[in-house]
Amino acid sequence: MLQLVLLATLALCGRCSEPDLHGTQRVVGGTEASSHAWPSQISLQYYSGGEWHHTCGGSLIHRRWVLTAAHCVDRNLQFRVVAGDHNLYRSEGSEQTFSLSKIVIHPNWNSNNVAAGYDIALIRLASSATLNSYVQLAALPQSGSVLSNGYTCYITGWGLTRTNGQISSVLLQAYLPVVGQQICSSSSYWGSTVKTTMVCAGGDGVHSGCQGDSGGPLNCAVSGQYQVHGVTSFVSSLGCNVKYKPTVFTRVSAYISWINNVLAQN
Repeated sequence: MLQLVLLATLALCGRCSEPDLHGTQRVVGGTEASSHAWPSQISLQYYSGGEWHHTCGGSLIHRRWVLTAAHCVDRNLQFRVVAGDHNLYRSEGSEQTFSLSKIVIHPNWNSNNVAAGYDIALIRLASSATLNSYVQLAALPQSGSVLSNGYTCYITGWGLTRTNGQISSVLLQAYLPVVGQQICSSSSYWGSTVKTTMVCAGGDGVHSGCQGDSGGPLNCAVSGQYQVHGVTSFVSSLGCNVKYKPTVFTRVSAYISWINNVLAQN
């Protein structure tokens, strides 16, 4: 049976009966992003042992709303969101920290069946973000849009730099071209595990997402603007950067109506 690993980090044993959640670290095969080059990127953190710990990424899509993965927030923990960050362990004066007022997980999400999809959630912040050169809103794709095989995209995050590695102190980015649905759902790649509501990227055995990158964006340039086309979801249990097992993302364009409805009703 094909094993999947969700890409959150958790120091406690939050999901021991499911795919292993290993320690902490960052984008595999990536390089440090220019400081604040991705101003819509946030760090989702949880409180444990008297300290805050990075667990997932996310994208600020409204001054009071963050887009992330369902598996990042479907456990009973105290969370906060930090925007405008680059080095997690250094105060740079650009950070904005928010408590949460509401978490809306897609109603069809099932943590026992990750391959079914719907790994998407929205977080309502307790106060509004201040937009500036360090904190900006992410652009979302047009509803239903699907990028072609090989399309240029970048993953960003503070996740593991290698399988079973450690968390990155600084935000990393890695070139992760789209792997088309026909290829990614073939038997030599992910097979039937990958649904049309997902998007695959990478799979070269060098660059990938890893634990700690969950919920963060797959940034793809469309018409001269970077859009968040994916929400980082899972990799193979064999490792983060396994060849022919691209990082799998929730395809944001499949959920634009749901996102708009949640924002309108809250």
